[in-house]
Amino acid sequence: MTPLGLFDSGYGGLTILKSIHDLMPQYDYVYLGDNARAPYGVKDYDTVYEYTLQAIRKLFEMGCPLVILACNTASAKALRTIQQTFIANEHPDKRVLGVIRPTAEIVGQFTRTGHVGIFATPGTINSESYNIEINHFYPQCKVTGLACPEWVPLVESGEYKTQVADVKIKRQIECLLSTDGDIDTIILGCTHYPFLYEKIRKYCPDNIQILSQGKYIADSLKNYLNRHTDIDNKLSRGSTCIYYTTDKADIISNRASVFLNNDIIFKNIQL
Repeated sequence: MTPLGLFDSGYGGLTILKSIHDLMPQYDYVYLGDNARAPYGVKDYDTVYEYTLQAIRKLFEMGCPLVILACNTASAKALRTIQQTFIANEHPDKRVLGVIRPTAEIVGQFTRTGHVGIFATPGTINSESYNIEINHFYPQCKVTGLACPEWVPLVESGEYKTQVADVKIKRQIECLLSTDGDIDTIILGCTHYPFLYEKIRKYCPDNIQILSQGKYIADSLKNYLNRHTDIDNKLSRGSTCIYYTTDKADIISNRASVFLNNDIIFKNIQL
C-alpha cells in the first residue's frame, strides 16, 4: 500500500482529511496526529521543524509518496525548509505540500472590500505566511492577522462547546474587527478552528464570510494530482483510512469520533 499521508499536531487535520476523502474516496489514507505534543502554535521554529520532520519520516516509512501538512503552523514554519533540503537531498521522488497557499489563492474570490482577517496560532501569525502568500496573489489586499493561542487547547481538551469557549471566541472576534472594521472575509488559518465554526459564525457580523480550509485544500490537491500524474500513479486506491496518534489511542479515538460523528479508531505510534 502506498497511501496519501496527512500530518497534524492533533485533531485539526481530521477536518482536512474529511474534505479530501469526500472528494477523492478512492485513495488509501494514513493520518498521523501528534496529540501528545500539541499545540504547535506556541512552539519555536526549531521545535516545530524537528517534530514535523519526525512525522514526515514516519509517513515515508509507511510508504506514503505524498504527505500533506494539514497544520498551518507546520506549513508556515517547516514546509519550505523541508522541501528545499530534506526532500531535495534525500527523497526527490516524494512530495510534501502545505495548506496555506491553497487558501491564499482563492481568498480574492470572496472579499469585496479587499480587507481580509486571519485567525491562526501565534506561530502562523508571527511567520506572516498568510500576508506573504495573499499579497503574492492579491497585492491590493490588506491582511490583518490575530493570534488565538487559546483556541487549539479548547479543541484538544474537548472544551470547545462550553460557555468558556464562547467568551474566548467572542473576545478575539471583537479584537480583530476593532483593528480593521472593513474586514469582510476571515480565514480560519488553523485546521482545528472549523470545530469552532458555529461559535465563530455566531459572534461575527452576517456580512463577513468565514472560510474554512478543507474544501479549498481538497480542490487544490485534486488539481495537483491531475497535473502531476507521476505522483498520482504512485498512490494506492483501496479506499482505506488508518489513523495514528502519539497520545493515548482510546481517548483520541473517542474524542475524534465525537468531532466527526463517525467511529474512528486510532492506533498509538512513537515518533
